[in-house]
Amino acid sequence: MKKKGHLIQSVAPGSIAEELELEAGDRLLAIDGREIEDIFDYEYCMDSDSVVMLVEKADGELWEVETGHEYEDLGITFENGLMSDYRSCCNKCIFCFIDQMPPGMRETLYFKDDDSRLSFLQGNYVTLTNMKDHDIRRIIRFKLAPINISVHTTNPQLRCRMLNNRFAGKALEMIDTLYEAQVPMNGQIVLCKGINDGQELERTVRDLTKWLPWMESVSVVPVGLSRFREGLYPLEAFDQASAIETLEIIERWQKLLWKEHGTHFIHASDEFYLLAGRELPEEERYDGYPQLENGVGMLRLLDSEVTEALETMDEAAVPEPETVSVATGLLALPWLEKQIGKIRKQYPHKQVHLYGIRNDFFGERITVTGLLTGQDILHQLQGKDLGSRLLLSESMFRSGEEVFLDDMTRQELENALQVPVNIVKSGGLDLVRSLLYPSGEDTPAYRGYECGSLQEVRNGDRL
Repeated sequence: MKKKGHLIQSVAPGSIAEELELEAGDRLLAIDGREIEDIFDYEYCMDSDSVVMLVEKADGELWEVETGHEYEDLGITFENGLMSDYRSCCNKCIFCFIDQMPPGMRETLYFKDDDSRLSFLQGNYVTLTNMKDHDIRRIIRFKLAPINISVHTTNPQLRCRMLNNRFAGKALEMIDTLYEAQVPMNGQIVLCKGINDGQELERTVRDLTKWLPWMESVSVVPVGLSRFREGLYPLEAFDQASAIETLEIIERWQKLLWKEHGTHFIHASDEFYLLAGRELPEEERYDGYPQLENGVGMLRLLDSEVTEALETMDEAAVPEPETVSVATGLLALPWLEKQIGKIRKQYPHKQVHLYGIRNDFFGERITVTGLLTGQDILHQLQGKDLGSRLLLSESMFRSGEEVFLDDMTRQELENALQVPVNIVKSGGLDLVRSLLYPSGEDTPAYRGYECGSLQEVRNGDRL
């Protein structure tokens, strides 16, 4: 039987929790007589001048612990960061990428989350299908925002078919409640050729505009198709013609919505522009890049950041001559080559070899950098001139770790290629700095430039 309360995993030295004599192994049972559901409940209850926590000590003794001050971090780390079990997806989406994973990978890669709480904590998108009225009331009560919603289509019958869930169409009614409560939202459409594109996309965009301005932005991304689709719903990849048709719909709506509402609202991912062979939109059309995490505007922003970083470089600080290499997915290869060309032009003594890596693991139709594996990088770079260092985007690695999707580590790749591997953070300044200066060395100041405009991206669309 699962024990009540929330297990305290650790207490920070010198923290308020330590002063209160809380310890690892204690369990938080309630705050002001109220049982705590999860981290949002905890934060809400603790946001008070004074609270009384009911704590069960490791030996079973019950303590009432009062904090007589306005809430600040107590220094407690709970066993589960969410303070609750993660909610798994109850759908069987025809486009789900997890269903296209090969067997034998680490267990966490097969977990399908559809937890609205992760929308606020990590920016995940949720379908609303496993949410109840209680969950919506909590969002409104706690003033949580924005919530990121995987819409896909506003046609109720089609949404039921795409998600393989008979409640998927009705779940969209929750958006009305969120809209009436003025909860900021973002939307996502995974576009499947011949299913929710064309006239269905027209309908979806039209329907979504009724939730303006609280539905702040919507991204349209093409379905990703790996080579492991045997037995799954037959889907077709977008080609140049279908990508152009999609962009024409989106850009027509952008012009209309900009004129009527002062926002472009609906945004196509960079991949659609690359597939169509079209120039990326100008920076102003991205409305401040609200959909970076869905691969919308990353390449345009990278271009702007690299240009600004080079313009603000300290001219007195000249990097040492060096040959380095960069590996990336095939999707961004031409665009990244353009950025590296700008760096070469300003620093001709800095030689850069750029290598596009074909995704043999998931299949050649998967071209984003974040879904590259260590084994593909190793096999395709062996015997190549890598110079003194190899630079790889942080999107290739598990968040906060140095492990690829196939469980190869950075150290293993270094040992196999016999070259140091540097992990490059997101953003143009990081790219310029990593190329010009070896990892670990002090880098010169940049005049008037601050990094950090790119957020961490979870869907794999990176350099």
